[in-house]
Amino acid sequence: MIPNSAQNGEARVPPAPVSPPDARRLAVVVNGRAKNVTAEVISTLDRILKGGDLFVSRSLEDAREIARTLVASGYGTVLTGGGDGTFTVMVTEVVREARRTGKPLPRFGLLKLGTGNSLAWVVGARDVKGRELGADIERLRHHAGSRSLRLVEVDGIISPFCGLGADARVLADYNRVKELLGKTPLRRVAPGPLSYAVAAATRSLPRELFARKAHCRILNDGAEAFRIGEKGSVLAGPFPRGAVLYEGPMRFAALSTIPYYGYGFRMFPYAEERPDRMHLRLTTMSPFEFLLHLRDIWRGAYEGSERLFDYLVESVTIELEPEVAFQIGGDLRGMRRRVSVQLSPTPIELVDLYAPPSVPP
Repeated sequence: MIPNSAQNGEARVPPAPVSPPDARRLAVVVNGRAKNVTAEVISTLDRILKGGDLFVSRSLEDAREIARTLVASGYGTVLTGGGDGTFTVMVTEVVREARRTGKPLPRFGLLKLGTGNSLAWVVGARDVKGRELGADIERLRHHAGSRSLRLVEVDGIISPFCGLGADARVLADYNRVKELLGKTPLRRVAPGPLSYAVAAATRSLPRELFARKAHCRILNDGAEAFRIGEKGSVLAGPFPRGAVLYEGPMRFAALSTIPYYGYGFRMFPYAEERPDRMHLRLTTMSPFEFLLHLRDIWRGAYEGSERLFDYLVESVTIELEPEVAFQIGGDLRGMRRRVSVQLSPTPIELVDLYAPPSVPP
């Protein structure tokens, strides 16, 4: 068993901020550029919510202004409508504003109205259409519990996950294919699994066959870290602050506090082992090995590879040579040689349909 930090004299996880008394006071923030956020959906939401509790964001400046309004007005629950990127932007801006003003955070939840909804697999959110939105909002308002969750924080952005290397390159390929398919009769299905499949088959995998792996060095910047193996057993550690956790070739490295990437891909099976750690996963796996074991990797059941490295960490710095592609919450952030990532010190309350109801009807 991995020891609890409180038993090792480390700092305890700070308690979640107290939510406003009435969590049923609900606002919905939708990404006006998301795949399923149509004029019909916006009109339907406007009728359901009544009283100006719908906010449509089309830019980062919109998101910042909306966050100021949400915190100042004391909303108890904020639902985001879009993909992981929409959730990441709104949580970041609301937390930033709450920190600045000293006001309590709302609960956060999501309506599954975009692509790449990794959190939907964690909290039980379902695909919704226009006619189902009313029932779904009522279900989230009255019958959903919540749980405390700490996210990844990097470059001032709070997100469920971030990644370097192959996964960010696949994302870039996906965006390019989606753009191309958007100019064809397939444009309605371009933002989704089809574009990922086409991008992987025609761009990502062929390139990865010949790509030189970056040299990677990972330093522990936080509390004790552990390398973990099958079924979460400890393989090595604890590693103290300042220790080198890994040095060598890298094809892909990512950190997360939730088990899933989008579409049910259970990339981080140990992300929920400890609430005071992130799951860091690094691999040197070849494309052939990845494809050979794709089913088990997808289910989070693949173990024992000498080319797969898993750690539980609180804060790390990753140094790379040469620079590699970088993504946060599924949004590309350019090329990086150095990234510092920490477990966010600010827990959020996440609306969770798997949790017992916490708001009486």
